[in-house]
Amino acid sequence: MLDGESVTYGGALELRETLDYDFKTEQEFSYANLTMSEIVSHLARFVSDLWQIHVFCEGNTRTTAVFFIKYLRSMGFHVTNDVFAKYAWYFRNSLVRANYRNVKNGIYEDMSFLEAFLRNLLMGEQNELKNRYMHIRWDETTHSNEKQHIQQHIADENRILKVLENKAVSSKMKSNILKLHEDFGIEKIFGRTDVVKVLGITERPASTLLGKMYSLELTEKITGAGKGKYRFIV
Repeated sequence: MLDGESVTYGGALELRETLDYDFKTEQEFSYANLTMSEIVSHLARFVSDLWQIHVFCEGNTRTTAVFFIKYLRSMGFHVTNDVFAKYAWYFRNSLVRANYRNVKNGIYEDMSFLEAFLRNLLMGEQNELKNRYMHIRWDETTHSNEKQHIQQHIADENRILKVLENKAVSSKMKSNILKLHEDFGIEKIFGRTDVVKVLGITERPASTLLGKMYSLELTEKITGAGKGKYRFIV
């Protein structure tokens, strides 16, 4: 990935101190009211920092992966080692790119690869995980679509959250709105049946959610497409 260069790892005499610091920082961090994109970004930073300390001379990535799986399970995520096993080399290389920089050559820490892996793992996305994309000499334009997709998704979420700021909307409803926006975007027309299918809820709460989004001016009613059809306008 780095043409013979290496990541700078933690110092041997500082292992305990740096581990204690990272674990304490994570323990004190609050995930309340975060979107899944924000959660993924934070988890990516946490696991990459933990890996970079490099406690074990051999098996450091495997040990980090096992710990991370157990930690995610403790947070309520249903995670198995299947994805880690299938994309073991990608996971390792994404940790490398998350921690490597060469300012002289214009190369900086890049979390996007690790975030793409975690978005697949925790959010069910289907981002293309190719090791060659992470090589420091790989042409950025060849995988810009993947990065743009993630960046656009985050921008969309921030735009929705800005509209919902200071509104009487629960965290669960915010999450549902973001999920619908992710599925439908601003072009697709949808109705109650579509909401039921995407969110796995019954018709009554689906109708309530549609009405709430309309009252918040997140959507507009569409005529000529059947009764109760809407489209996002933000």
